[in-house]
Amino acid sequence: MDWGVLWSALALVLVLEGLFPFLSPRGWRQAFQKLLQLRDGQLRFFGLTSILLGLVTLWLVS
Repeated sequence: MDWGVLWSALALVLVLEGLFPFLSPRGWRQAFQKLLQLRDGQLRFFGLTSILLGLVTLWLVS
């Protein structure tokens, strides 16, 4: 395993995660408030969907 690739991927995640609050702090805050109102099952569904999309994307690009 190439540790440089892992650290690069983690750094890219941080960059992408920081874009929305940097570009639109009000929109990010509103979206976060809506997330807080979701039930646990709904959050798990979105988390699972995100995981599956990430895995499919990794599979397609590798």
